[in-house]
Amino acid sequence: MMPKPSRIAVVTGGTSGIGLATARKLLAAGHRVAVFSHSAKTVTDATAVLSAEFGSGQVLGRVVDLSDPIAVANFFEELSSTWGDAEILVCNAGISPKGLAGPRRFEDIGLEEWNEVLAVNLTGTMLCCQAVVRGMRQAGFGRIILIGSLAGRTRPRIAGGAYAASKAALAGLMRTLVGPCGPFGITVNLVAPGRILTPLTGDPNTPANRDAVARIPSARLGTPEDIAAAVAFLASEEAGFVNGAILDINGGEYAPA
Repeated sequence: MMPKPSRIAVVTGGTSGIGLATARKLLAAGHRVAVFSHSAKTVTDATAVLSAEFGSGQVLGRVVDLSDPIAVANFFEELSSTWGDAEILVCNAGISPKGLAGPRRFEDIGLEEWNEVLAVNLTGTMLCCQAVVRGMRQAGFGRIILIGSLAGRTRPRIAGGAYAASKAALAGLMRTLVGPCGPFGITVNLVAPGRILTPLTGDPNTPANRDAVARIPSARLGTPEDIAAAVAFLASEEAGFVNGAILDINGGEYAPA
């Protein structure tokens, strides 16, 4: 049996929660993984932990503001000169601002908040995709996985309007990329997690999380590892004919009644 090739992977928001679990899963599969986040502390901590587990030569961590096009471009230029062009891109980074009592009413969402959420969750994802597509075409291989949300698939119960709109728009971005990328061995898919236990969701015993568990047929919240396992498959050689798919991972919450 031929050994599976080692690829160069990028995980945005790869320093905590789903992103960190995904980075760990891709490293375990033998890939080199670059992660970035806007938080210097989480980048330092995650890079140290992953390097201790898998070796410092396998991990690259950087502080990048996803809403800054120049910072994004500089990151991918550095990656290309250090390791080479990205062959796997996992667009996981996202923000979900809320008020003290939860999501703001739609009519109370300010333009600054709206623009900030779309700049990170949607435009930042687009910039990352633009940065990798040319190299993937030249290589004849690529895996792009966008991390959406149940809030972008159905009526949001917890997420705010800007977040839900940004995550719904990722499906349109995916469909835009499938046609031009497919002939070059590049697949583009979207994973839509339900309620997952991450720093973003907070304590599992909050009323919002208890209510979520009551709606989920699997009777539990998801874990970052649940999502990472699916992402790792979509990033694999075996997933070459999975293209333009939306994979809902929510314990059955989105299943038709």
